[in-house]
Amino acid sequence: MDLSVIIALYNERESLPELLDRIRTVLGSQLEPGLQKLPDYEIIFVDDGSTDGSWDFIAEQADKDSRIHGIRFRRNYGKSAALYCGFGAAQGEVVITMDADLQDDPAEIPALYRMITDGNYDLISGWKKKRKDAVLTKNIPSRIYNATARMVTGIRLHDMNCGLKAYRNEVIKSIEVYGETHRYIPYLAKEAGFTRIGEKPVVHARRKYGKSKFGLSRFVNGYLDLLTLWFLARFGKKPMHIFGLFGSLMFMAGGIIAVWLIIQKIYWQSHSLPYRAVTDQPLFYLSLLAIVLGMQLFLAGFIGELVSRNAPERNHYHIREKR
Repeated sequence: MDLSVIIALYNERESLPELLDRIRTVLGSQLEPGLQKLPDYEIIFVDDGSTDGSWDFIAEQADKDSRIHGIRFRRNYGKSAALYCGFGAAQGEVVITMDADLQDDPAEIPALYRMITDGNYDLISGWKKKRKDAVLTKNIPSRIYNATARMVTGIRLHDMNCGLKAYRNEVIKSIEVYGETHRYIPYLAKEAGFTRIGEKPVVHARRKYGKSKFGLSRFVNGYLDLLTLWFLARFGKKPMHIFGLFGSLMFMAGGIIAVWLIIQKIYWQSHSLPYRAVTDQPLFYLSLLAIVLGMQLFLAGFIGELVSRNAPERNHYHIREKR
């Protein structure tokens, strides 16, 4: 199998017939310059618990065409879960993901396919250079989000969350998409050792049917997910390096301040100088708080090390070659 096209969807019944026709047209008649033959392809629809009849259309098309496959969730789990199941089912050497709302143009598929098969990239992310969304609610927040993602991940992509992406099959089989981490698949791929990541400007159209399934909450959730992925990438297998470090520093700082206050009080008392009781000084209680928090952080790191040591994937590494 040369190509798998994965389409995660939720209540997009109106757009599915047109989307499928356009994909078939592109893959059945257009040959991108540089391609010697049309790819043998499959289309995988992942229905994320739709209630508008989307699955009925998918099931009908799958019965007619053996290249069309459908996966149906009993309820809505989210795009990450849909992509995870789609990745697991994909057989193509090249895998392309796209949204079902007709904002992604299927005409981009041949060029994305060629960029992967040329061997220069592990992953290509689409870049909606000219967005057709509302400026205040989507364009500006998206720019801020992408700037933050570039700074944290070190991946110079203009549009990390674009649904139109192409991958080598090895990439999708080496990463785990969960929660709402579909926004950061390039970062997951980078941490798995796939560093040849590029982008391609793609056409972005206005939504033709229905309405967006993502609200402004996605920016808050996206920020929290980014912090989680960054932390796990840096300290997931060595939690003591972060918790133990800060715990030790806080414990020592609190201990030094407490001892200094006690010695100061003894010195003033022994020299008949006016002094304040140690327990009357706010700094003493702050030092005790630092000691307690330091111990808790250190123990958190120690417990994290025990969990990491007993995790089944503790020695799971991504191997490129073995001879």
